[in-house]
Amino acid sequence: MLMSQMLLSINPEHVENILLGKKKFEFRKVRCKSDVKTIIIYATSPIMQVVAEAEIIGIIEDDPNSVWKLTSEFAGISRGFYDRYFEGKSKAVAYCLGDVERYLEPKNLSDYGISFAPQSFVYV
Repeated sequence: MLMSQMLLSINPEHVENILLGKKKFEFRKVRCKSDVKTIIIYATSPIMQVVAEAEIIGIIEDDPNSVWKLTSEFAGISRGFYDRYFEGKSKAVAYCLGDVERYLEPKNLSDYGISFAPQSFVYV
C-alpha cells in the first residue's frame, strides 16, 4: 500500500522546534486529504532544503479558539502569532505530529519532482 504524503514549507525556526519536540502540532488554514500519513518538511529560506519527515497521528479541526485550547502546550508558537495566522478564519487545522525523523542528508525539492516551494502544501 502506498502511503500518501504531503510536503509542507515551514519556517526554519518552527522546523527546529519540531525536531526538538517543542512543537508537536503543525497549523494550517486548509485541511489535506484524510489519507495523508506523513508530512515531508521543507525548511524555507535560508535553508531551502527538505530536512525531515513527521508522522501524522491525528488531525484536529475546529474553530481557532478551540484548537488553541487543545494544542497550546506544544504549539511551539505564541498565542499572538497563532491569532495573527488565523485572523478572520472560522476554522483552524492542527496536524498532530508523531515520530519525527531528521534526514542525515537534506534533500532538494527536485528530488521529489517539485520545482518550487509550495505556498501551503503539495501531495507527493
